[in-house]
This record gives sequence, C-alpha cells and structure tokens, in this order.
Amino acid sequence: MTVIAVAGTGTEVGKTFVTAALARELRARGVTVAARKPVLSYAPGDPTTDAELLAAATGEDADAVCPPHRRLGLPMAPPMAAAALGLAPFTIAELAAEVRPAARTVTLFETAGGVRSPIAADGDTRTLIDALGPSLVVLVADAGLGTINVVRMSLDALSGHEVCTILNRYDASDDLHCRNAEWLRTKTAADVVTSVDTLARRVRAVAGR
Repeated sequence: MTVIAVAGTGTEVGKTFVTAALARELRARGVTVAARKPVLSYAPGDPTTDAELLAAATGEDADAVCPPHRRLGLPMAPPMAAAALGLAPFTIAELAAEVRPAARTVTLFETAGGVRSPIAADGDTRTLIDALGPSLVVLVADAGLGTINVVRMSLDALSGHEVCTILNRYDASDDLHCRNAEWLRTKTAADVVTSVDTLARRVRAVAGR
C-alpha cells in the first residue's frame, strides 16, 4: 500500500484534474487505485463536487472519497467555511483518522488550497501531509507566469518530503512554459514533470509497480 499526497501551489491550479487523470492512468496500467479527499468546500450551485469527480476516476463511491459531513457548501478555506456555516471546528487528527488509505496498491490523497492554506482548525495542508506520512507528494502548479516563485515557496514548505512537481496545462509549444520547466530543473534541482503519463511512471516507481 502506497500513500501519495496531492497538493497545490494554490487554488484553481488543477489538483482534482491531475488527481483524477493520474488515477485513470494508473488503472489503465493495472494499478489498483483509491482516491481520498479529507475535506472539501464548494459553491452550492456546483453540479458535482471533487468527491464525485474522483469517485468516477477510481470507480469508488463518492462517500468513500470524502465523508458527506466534510463537504462544505461554501467556497472558502475549509475551517473558515465550517465557521461561517455554524459547524463545529475539526482538527488535522480528525481528518487523518476519518479518511484512511484503502487496502489497495495506491491511495491518492488530494488536499485543499495551497500548501500553507488552512485545512483544519489547528493546521494547514503541510500539517495534514505530515500526519498522512506519504511516500511521495505530488505538487500541482500552473505552467505559466509566476510559477517559479510559488513552486519554490511550496517546496520550501514541504521540506523533508519527497516531492514531484507537475506543471499542469503545460504546452510544449509555449516558450515560457518550457523555460519555467527548465529553470526549475536546473536551478533548483526540483523533480519536475509536464505530463500525467510521466507522473504515473514516477508514482509506479515509488509503489514498486
């Protein structure tokens, strides 16, 4: 059993898209995959939440991906959404205990917000990652302008963990995207990939598959 945490440099960088695509790619190669989202917040009018999207990618029930009581119908950082909705605060330990790794080869834990975004009353995404003890952290970042700064800050925050950064929405014909990837690889020695299939190979190596 291998635990992979999926974090982002911020919101709207495509964590759920990458997690779902990674799950499908691994399943296509015979790897049994589960997805977990310890807590999520969403706009009430959204037709589907991240839980449904991840469940569709792994073939699981959405309630196994994210417990219904941890789905917060307000687009704010989870502890803020809980407070605004009049719900009881929750802790990192509670999130880690509620959504456990499945008895499968690879469990993908998708976090919320950025690496230092609050995710519980007593901690941020980095704190939750520490509690999960993953074999690998996948850091999802945008490929465009500004990504070098936020990737470097996120990698600093994730010091002590093995991290593979994926530049989402990467376009090999875009000179800026290519230069960003090259700079991160050569100037920071970061483990950077630009496609989900390459990321899947990286995860399979960690999982011994």
